[in-house]
Amino acid sequence: MAINYAKIFNRRVTPQAQPIPGSSQVPNSGGGYSWPVDDWTRLDRFLILGAEGGTYYLGERELVQQNHDALVRCIQADGVGAVNRIVEISETGRAPKNDPAIFALALVAAHGNAEAKALAFQSLGQVCRIGTHLFHFAEYVNALRGWGRGLRNAVGRWYVSREADDLAHQAVKYQQRDGWSHSDLLRLAHPKAPSREHEAVFRWMLTGAESLGEREVKRKVRGEDRVAKYAAAGELPKLIAAFEQAKRASSKDEIVKLITEHDLPREAVPTQWLNEVAVWDALLQRMPMTAMIRNLGKMTAIGLIKPLSDAKKLVLRKLKDESALKRARIHPLAVLVAQKIYAQGHGDKGSLKWSPVPAIVDALDEAFYATFSNVEPCGKPVLLALDVSGSMAASMIAGSCISAREASAAMALITAATEPEHEIIAFSAPTGGGYGGMHGGGESGITPVNLSPRMRLADVIKRIEAIPMGGTDCALPMLWAARNKLNVAGFITYTDSETWAGNVHPAQALRQYRSEFVGDAKAIVVGMTSSGFTLADPNDCGMLDVVGFDTSVPTVIADFVRS
Repeated sequence: MAINYAKIFNRRVTPQAQPIPGSSQVPNSGGGYSWPVDDWTRLDRFLILGAEGGTYYLGERELVQQNHDALVRCIQADGVGAVNRIVEISETGRAPKNDPAIFALALVAAHGNAEAKALAFQSLGQVCRIGTHLFHFAEYVNALRGWGRGLRNAVGRWYVSREADDLAHQAVKYQQRDGWSHSDLLRLAHPKAPSREHEAVFRWMLTGAESLGEREVKRKVRGEDRVAKYAAAGELPKLIAAFEQAKRASSKDEIVKLITEHDLPREAVPTQWLNEVAVWDALLQRMPMTAMIRNLGKMTAIGLIKPLSDAKKLVLRKLKDESALKRARIHPLAVLVAQKIYAQGHGDKGSLKWSPVPAIVDALDEAFYATFSNVEPCGKPVLLALDVSGSMAASMIAGSCISAREASAAMALITAATEPEHEIIAFSAPTGGGYGGMHGGGESGITPVNLSPRMRLADVIKRIEAIPMGGTDCALPMLWAARNKLNVAGFITYTDSETWAGNVHPAQALRQYRSEFVGDAKAIVVGMTSSGFTLADPNDCGMLDVVGFDTSVPTVIADFVRS
C-alpha cells in the first residue's frame, strides 16, 4: 500500500500532540506542542504573574526554577535592560504582587555585571518602597550571595534617603518579616545618620528603647558579629513615642486618641484593642486604600460597616475615588480578591464571618474596572474566548484565591465593557480530545457565556465555575467562528497555552479562518500563567502574546486589533 505522505507531513492540519512540521514548536507541559516564549517574555510573565503555587502541570519549585533560569539568561545578556524592566513594571503597579520584581532585582545583584549591579543597587528604593519589600529583598539576596560593600551601601541608602518621620513610619508599620528586622539591616549596612533625628530613629530600631544615651549593641546577624554604635541623638519622632505609649495603654479611649492625633497604623495597635469598634472607626478615617480593602470583612464583622452607617459612606467614597485608587497602585487582582472574599461573607482562612453590605460589593465591582487604564475601543468585532479546561482551574493567579479560569473571565469583562461588538465563549475539549461534543452538552466544546460588564464579579465567577471542564483545545474558538460563519476581527484567547487535545493547531485554525472569512483577522493570546509557552506563532505578525492581569493589556489588545 502506498504511503500517504500528506498525512505524515501536513503543515496545514496537524494534531496538537505533534509539532507543526518545519516549525520551532516544543513540547509543552500538557503533552501537546506550543511555541516557546523568549526569555524576555518569560521575564515579563514572571514579573506580573510570579510562580507562586505552580500550575496544574508544574509544581511551584519547578516553575520557579524554570523562571529563574530564564531570568538569569536575561540578566547575563543585558543586565541594565533587565533592571529597567523590573523597575518599570514594579513602579507602574502593573503586577498584582511586588515580590517577583524584588526577587528579580536580587538576581541582578547576584548575577549581573558591575554596571547592572550598580543600577540594581541604585534602584533598590524604587522597587523596595516599604520595609516589608526591603526585608523580602534581604532574604532573597542573602540566599544568593554575600553582603559586599555595594549591597551594604545600597541598603544603607534606603534608610538615609528617607525623611526621619517617614523612617519612623517604616519602623512602626513594618517591623519584621522573613526573619529580618530593621535592626538586622542597620547592623549589616551601618549607615551614617544624616541628622540627629535619623540618629534617634536608628538607635530606637536597634534597641527598641526610648532612652537617648549612647549604647553599644552587639548581635550575631546572618553569620557575622557586628557592632553598631550610635551616639546621643535628637528627639524621637512623635509617631514612635505614640507607638510606645500604645503598648502601655489601659483603655480603648487612649488608643483612639493616639490614632487620631498621631495617625497610628493598625500594625502599631496592640492586639487586645483590635476588636473595638471605636478603634477601627479611628483607624478607618485615614486608613490607606490597600489596608482598607483588606480589612473590609473585619470592619463589617465587628459592626463598624453596616447599612446606613457613616463608616459605610466613607468606604464607598474612598472606593469610588479613581484617582486615589491609582495613586495607591491598587491592582485589579487585589480588588477582585477582596470582592470575592467579602461577597462570600467569610475568609478563606480562620473563623471570621460577616454579612456583606450590598453597596460595598457593588462599589468593589466599580473599583475593579477603575483600576484599569482608560481604554479606547478598537471598534471591530472581537471574540473573547475563555479557556475553562481543568488546568486553568488548578492554576492560581499570583498565589491568590482566584484561579486562572476565574481571572480570565474578569479580564474579559474589561474588554467587553469597552467593545460594543463582542461575543464571549468558553471552550474546553471533550474528555479524550476530538470534536464529539462535551459532557454537559454544547457545540464541540464551546459554551456561549452570557456575561455582561453590568453583572457582579461574584456572579460572573459562579457562572464560569459551573461550566464543565475537559481537555485544552485552543483551536476551538477559530473553528467555532468558522462553523458559524462569524466575521471576527480579533480572537482574544485567555489561556495557559498548555493546549494538546485538538486535531489542528490554533495557528493553523486561524490561517484557515483567514482564508475563508476575515483575511486580516488578529489573534491575541493572553497568557494566564508564567509558563514558557504560547499559542502565538512568532512568524505570524497577526498574532500577539501578552501577559494576563497586566493592567496595560486591555489597551494593548485594542491597539493591536485596531492596527
